[in-house]
Amino acid sequence: MPKLDNVLAILWMLSSGEKITAKQISEKLEMNIRTVYRYIDTLSTSGVPIISDSGHNGGYTLLNNFIEAPLFFDFEEQTSLLHAAVFADEAGYYGGEALNRAISKLRNYSNQEQETKVNQHLTSLEVISKISALTVEPILKELEQAVSGVYTIKILYAKNSKEQSIYRLVNPYRIIYWNNKWYVIGYCHLRNDVRSFRVDRIESLMLTEEQFNLPENFSARDYFLKNLLPTMEDKESIISMVVNGDAKVLDDLCQHWFLGHYLQERTANQAKFLFEKDMMLKHVPYFLLQYGKSIQIVEPISLKERLIEVLSELITFHQV
Repeated sequence: MPKLDNVLAILWMLSSGEKITAKQISEKLEMNIRTVYRYIDTLSTSGVPIISDSGHNGGYTLLNNFIEAPLFFDFEEQTSLLHAAVFADEAGYYGGEALNRAISKLRNYSNQEQETKVNQHLTSLEVISKISALTVEPILKELEQAVSGVYTIKILYAKNSKEQSIYRLVNPYRIIYWNNKWYVIGYCHLRNDVRSFRVDRIESLMLTEEQFNLPENFSARDYFLKNLLPTMEDKESIISMVVNGDAKVLDDLCQHWFLGHYLQERTANQAKFLFEKDMMLKHVPYFLLQYGKSIQIVEPISLKERLIEVLSELITFHQV
């Protein structure tokens, strides 16, 4: 039997709540008693609270509350879980309270050496996210219940600050976190189509008793990215945009959430993108402005001209 299987077998025997001796373990698992002692040490080092009593009625037992912990984790697993909790907290994850309880249990079942090491690595990581005065955790929690239970929801939704909020019935398919914001993707009964809704614009939410059938093979990721990034449907109007620049600047440009989707070729100091002409002239100049003089447009000329127009419009606006 592999070592891990033997260690787990010993753990199961200890979890019975009854005192058990090393001799009983060795006979049950058909192994040398010295091997039993070595595996007991392995469990103790992993944070399992084993009580050892010596003498005629001695043996091994577990702390009573350890039966609440179905798993135990090694050092790297503990560190990864704690780091994940930091990211979740900064993202405004709705299950923060439950997550903190889980982390507390994780700490309780760690020995002193493990906890010291984990804390050293935990303090090495900080996550800074966009500060928002509006918390969406209560809405997210209700949304997750609706998604997992496939319940239709009634929401009061503000599409933007200029339009009046309206009620909508939505079959929520998935929740998505993108670019510091939470979204719910689902079928909108008002529009008779799939739509995405920003969670921070949901003013109220009510679960109905109606359930729905989730479409087969539906990908919220694909739907979201397709609507976020314009598709190139007119193949005849596709033109290339060639940009020169420093390698590090081009790295950032090619990883841009919008521009990177249309990247075709990349060399050390040049990047080539393919766009529909109208799409490029409408969106790209505003993304390129932030790079200032660190990049140079090689082609097309029409993009250079459009960039000059945008700059001229900005100058005129700010001169008023």
